[in-house]
Amino acid sequence: MTDTATFDLAGKNFDYPVLSGSVGPDVVDIRKLYGQTGAFTYDPGFTSTASCRSEITYIDGDEGVLLHRGYPIGELAEQSSFMEVAYLLLNGELPSADELDGFSRTISRHTMVHEQLATFFRGFRRDAHPMAIMCGVVGALSAFYHDSTDIHDPQQRMIASHRLIAKIPTIAAMAYKYSVGQPFLYPDNSLSYTGNFLRMTFGVPAEPYEVNPAVEKAMDRIFILHADHEQNASTSTVRLAGSSGANPFACMAAGIACLWGPAHGGANEAALNMLHEIGTPDRIPEYIARAKDKNDPFRLMGFGHRVYKNYDPRATVMQKTVREVFEALNVSDPVFETALKLEEIALNDPYFVEKKLFPNVDFYSGVILSAIGFPTSMFTVLFALARTVGWVAQWNEMITDPDQKIGRPRQLYTGPTQRSYTPVGER
Repeated sequence: MTDTATFDLAGKNFDYPVLSGSVGPDVVDIRKLYGQTGAFTYDPGFTSTASCRSEITYIDGDEGVLLHRGYPIGELAEQSSFMEVAYLLLNGELPSADELDGFSRTISRHTMVHEQLATFFRGFRRDAHPMAIMCGVVGALSAFYHDSTDIHDPQQRMIASHRLIAKIPTIAAMAYKYSVGQPFLYPDNSLSYTGNFLRMTFGVPAEPYEVNPAVEKAMDRIFILHADHEQNASTSTVRLAGSSGANPFACMAAGIACLWGPAHGGANEAALNMLHEIGTPDRIPEYIARAKDKNDPFRLMGFGHRVYKNYDPRATVMQKTVREVFEALNVSDPVFETALKLEEIALNDPYFVEKKLFPNVDFYSGVILSAIGFPTSMFTVLFALARTVGWVAQWNEMITDPDQKIGRPRQLYTGPTQRSYTPVGER
């Protein structure tokens, strides 16, 4: 027998079924609440509202758990590749060797972008933010690839999914090249997905580019760790846009626009800026004291997480990756030394341990990306590149969900009640 939750409203009782997932908290199904009671629930930010069913990603913030299709993120980041994780998110199971090879070949065949897009890029100001370019160009893909915009055709949906996963790195590299005034590089599909992106970003036509294995591995891990994160703001935006029947390219552009917000995709940039402000390890005690002072507006960026009330499981992998990249690139910079010292102090300071303010993935990723050579303006672009895989998987799941309806949140209206119009001459 299904459990029920009883609401007592205006002296009347209303029963609603309690649904249980495979893991995680139960959910009260209130879809009939308004029709039966005339009342809505009030949940700003939807932090206590399940907007969909999903089989893709599970997070337990209290325990520091992140699973993709049941697989712990740490195991995937350490042992898998981004292409393998992309296949997993899209298809629900890890691929066989032949399936992975076929999927990788399919993606590589879609890495080129329409030649007219180069002209499209030149319409932007030279100093345009790369995320502004990403929003415009990704949204414009629907004007170039008409044969994969019918969301009711499974084949077209899959082609669009492959195109997006394949072309976003090319577009991201072009956005970087445009910002620094260098010529675009065509993809080299003999390289890995991540290696190809690094070459398109940092290579130049006049000389060969050799992919540093340590950098390639670090970037692949960063992509894996950012591939999906359940129903966050940008993913929910993709689903909401998709619920209207919008084409997949428009939905991804909507997700990119949402990710651009500093409260969502800009956290690693904020963490790096903080490290620049601190400057050198000897100034850390001063800033630690400021962080503990409730009257001081300074906060340690890159510590703690809205979802994870324990250690961010992605940070565990990144902690190791920081040291590998620093060693491979022979990094010697006070900012990076400051990051490592701040991490050490925070992990052993009773104040931060008690409040569970551990370094999160953003603290480490910004440091790594800077060491590799990415400007801070590209950090959120890289986030969008990785998250496209999750967005595409979530979008596909939403389209095939029979319970899915067009998103239509309700509100608690607090404005004026009905009043009569007064002609302008009488006011």
